[in-house]
Amino acid sequence: MPDRRLSVTIRQATPIPLDVAFSCTPGDVLAIFGPSGSGKTTILRTIAGLYRPAHATVRSGSETWLDTATGTAVPAHRRVVGFVFQEYALFPHLTALGNVTVALGHRPRAERRARAGALLSLVHLAEQRDRRPHELSGGERQRVALARALAREPAVLVLDEPFAAVDRAVRRRLQDEIALLGETLNVPLVLVTHDFEDVVRLATHVLLLEQGRTVASGPVSTLMSRPDLSWLREAVGLGAVFHAVVTRADANGGLAELDFGGGTLLAAAPDAAAGATVRVRIPAREVILATHKPEGLSLHNVVSGTVSALHSDPAFAHVIVQIAVGEQRLLAEVTRDAIEKLGVRVGGHIHALIKAVSIDVRTIPEPQGHPSWLGRDLEKS
Repeated sequence: MPDRRLSVTIRQATPIPLDVAFSCTPGDVLAIFGPSGSGKTTILRTIAGLYRPAHATVRSGSETWLDTATGTAVPAHRRVVGFVFQEYALFPHLTALGNVTVALGHRPRAERRARAGALLSLVHLAEQRDRRPHELSGGERQRVALARALAREPAVLVLDEPFAAVDRAVRRRLQDEIALLGETLNVPLVLVTHDFEDVVRLATHVLLLEQGRTVASGPVSTLMSRPDLSWLREAVGLGAVFHAVVTRADANGGLAELDFGGGTLLAAAPDAAAGATVRVRIPAREVILATHKPEGLSLHNVVSGTVSALHSDPAFAHVIVQIAVGEQRLLAEVTRDAIEKLGVRVGGHIHALIKAVSIDVRTIPEPQGHPSWLGRDLEKS
């Protein structure tokens, strides 16, 4: 399998200030998260060859697509990038099948129609293949755009606010499908979003941007457990994100028992199945601290750990407490008064109280392996 690591550096002062550097490996889903105007879309356009910053490098494996220092600039049509635009950019006069077929110009003509049909089946649109964009829902149009991006057999897949025009239910289905495709295709996937739910439900890694500069970056489980990201706290609220395994599921009671590497949790997850891997998010504001293990409460979860960090920002009245619980790090957001009354200190023993209904649980789709026709091509390319 060829090297498909994507490496990007961008630095410029105008017209959009940017100072970022990151890499993304096959199987990763890197979410670039930040407020509007922070340069997120410009980064994607730079990767795709649609924009050239003052100083930048873009490398895909052993290929250099852009190096402003040497004057190297591979044009967009020669970069094997699958780009899913926010506004879909579908041809209105073509059917779903036709929109995908036009992206297959690099394949023999005799193969294109069947291949386009297979791609539409991959995104669950086989029955809508003969409909034009105006006859499709927003979610269906987004899937056509995704199938068209995959038609290029991309070395990297980039998505610009892919869920902006769909409702919450469709958004969640698309998030799961894109996560599964990221696993199946084994290529770097870069996602631009301003909605933190996309990060929590989809990303393996995160790049946080503010005014064009990197605030923080790293694996989602590590980054979301940092207590010092005041900007993120203000924007979306801090909270630990990690993987767990469902060890027991009670559909009638609506609870699932989760093994998270630091013990077990009970979560309100009626759809969880025993043996499934899930992604868990516990908001910092939903964690209560206690110096002694309480009894006679209605909540299901009391986990014990060690205070590993405290962070107090003068701009806020609260303190963020990081708690080491086995392999994981939880966060709790409490008042300064509570810290003083409880005598919370780094290295001290503490109990974290968490309501089952406060734990967000998302099942991670299991990859089914490469589609035979797609996996073969990826291995040969």
